[in-house]
Amino acid sequence: MEVGGLENATPEPGLFELPAAYRELQSEARALAASVAGLAAEADESGSVHPQVRRRLAASGLAAVTVPREYGGRLDQVDSLAVTVIREVLAGTSAHLDSLFAMQGIGSYAVSVGGSPDLRRQWLPAVAACEAIAALALTEPDVGSDLRAITTTVESEGGDLVVTGHKSFITNAGDADFYCVLGRESEGYSLLLVPAGSPGLSVSHPHQIIAPHVLGDVVLDGVRVPEGNRLGQPGQGFRLALATLATFRVSVAGAAVGLAQAALDEAVGHAVTREQFGTPLARLGPVPTLLARSWTDIEMARSLTYRAAAAAARDPLASLHLSSMAKAGATEMAGQVADRAVQIMGRFGLVRGSVIERLYREARPMRIYEGATEVIYDSLARQLVKGYPK
Repeated sequence: MEVGGLENATPEPGLFELPAAYRELQSEARALAASVAGLAAEADESGSVHPQVRRRLAASGLAAVTVPREYGGRLDQVDSLAVTVIREVLAGTSAHLDSLFAMQGIGSYAVSVGGSPDLRRQWLPAVAACEAIAALALTEPDVGSDLRAITTTVESEGGDLVVTGHKSFITNAGDADFYCVLGRESEGYSLLLVPAGSPGLSVSHPHQIIAPHVLGDVVLDGVRVPEGNRLGQPGQGFRLALATLATFRVSVAGAAVGLAQAALDEAVGHAVTREQFGTPLARLGPVPTLLARSWTDIEMARSLTYRAAAAAARDPLASLHLSSMAKAGATEMAGQVADRAVQIMGRFGLVRGSVIERLYREARPMRIYEGATEVIYDSLARQLVKGYPK
């Protein structure tokens, strides 16, 4: 049976492959990752920005992908697919490097799309060159996923904005040069740029996580910034926060795919060289199935991630459901693959300080940050059922 219009059709070469420009970015990211590989174990245990990793990221020019070309960036606009394919490569080598790269975009995106021309000129070229470290301050000690419950306040007073509140679990806290802070303003929520050196701003480090991270709490005690530091319109901060999420959430999926690939590579390397009962581990018992399942899961997650990232590059908000699916699916997959890899490697997978042990710990937080799996699935389910008649 012939399908109308397809009887003489053949798939175009490269139909499901990344375009050349993205493959070039991957190559650049591989070179950067290789230059940092010897520092990865040390950097990934650090609670502050590793200076050599920062210098090598700056020298690579890849941080410029996170800001628009007009302000020192590599591309006309921030491209979700470009960020995603870079994170896939970096996360397979160093979580610290991956986070440092990603946060230059996540922390500055609201400035790119909502900042005044003066703010953009002041900060974005420095972000692109890694001369300034960016941070996004949303969550609070008692507020995580339910951001509408935040208690940080923003008040207009004498031509300034006065910010009071306590932000918690903030990536780059203490090392950031500025924070994009979400607070309540009148009946809405506003985002504003707060320079790290502002009087009344202090940082503490009450927590560290199982995969060490540049992390801290930011306390704002009547911090004053000019009215011009508001990002976007008064009361419209959630729109900018959502735009940031829509643009960068899918890149977490890319990082998860890269981590899972690195874990599988460790497991395969062990399984083909380790012999038990007179045969390579790769051919023994359930090991072949565990390896094959992991490979399959990674390729499925990679396909969805690239599709979602390409859609987000075209229209981030309209594609948020795909980005959310990719983020939840890929991070859950990474946890499973890392766990299988440890199981395949047996006691060697439990060695403190080994690559697989580091990957195993780094996989776990991915299922929580930038949208916990259960929160994402709840949102997706509500969106799904809306389309069906009652």
